[in-house]
Amino acid sequence: MGSAAARWSELQSGRGIPAEILAQAPVSPWGHNPADFTVPDVPEDTPSRAAGLALLGASGTVSDIGCGGGDAAFALVGPLTHATGVDSQQDMLELFEEGADLRGVPVRTVLGPWPDVAGEAGTADVVVSHHVLHNVVDLPPFLDALTAAAGRGVVVEMLSEHPMAWLDPLWVRFHDLQRPEPATVDDAVAVLRELGVEPEVTRWERARRAPSSPEWVTRRLCLPPDREPEVAAALGTIPPRPRTAATLVWRP
Repeated sequence: MGSAAARWSELQSGRGIPAEILAQAPVSPWGHNPADFTVPDVPEDTPSRAAGLALLGASGTVSDIGCGGGDAAFALVGPLTHATGVDSQQDMLELFEEGADLRGVPVRTVLGPWPDVAGEAGTADVVVSHHVLHNVVDLPPFLDALTAAAGRGVVVEMLSEHPMAWLDPLWVRFHDLQRPEPATVDDAVAVLRELGVEPEVTRWERARRAPSSPEWVTRRLCLPPDREPEVAAALGTIPPRPRTAATLVWRP
């Protein structure tokens, strides 16, 4: 493991929840609600979408890794001829299939973590993966599998730093837990360079998202529902979630 990969692994491991806090959680803080991953009818005109369309050209196939509802893949409807959705949650894959039906896009789905299911997912002209890297601890195998699966290129979208870093003051407030510094886009780029990949990097501002609900934050903090009023009050004291994102593009 190179020094950049080791740094990424260390930073990501440090974002885990200590066992004694996790044991007190009334419900799991992990997992995602499919209702939060519905795809808009009109895709946002982002650098990630532009990069995917440029790689597809007149037509082509797409694999969406960590697909959720299919925001990354369905932004490419038009030249998109077929999409493969890969996700660790079955309910997300069902949402992906529903979105494909609405858009008339042929799809198939693969349940399981990447890169474990890379062989089952196969290859595509373009591989997209949006807001997934910050869920990965061992980054080199993940990135290598993205590259190996892509015929024309890979498009990765991520926030400038770990998406949960904005909650760090609340971990201190409610658990007296100091969080380590978050991994950043620059850390991910450094790992790619260790793998011999020089990505094109475009930094940009995402559209403003709705604020996270106190219920969602309470669950993320492993607190019981009766603490929601305290969490709601605390949310008013910290800055909003970051909007700066980056699109990383590379070709095999």
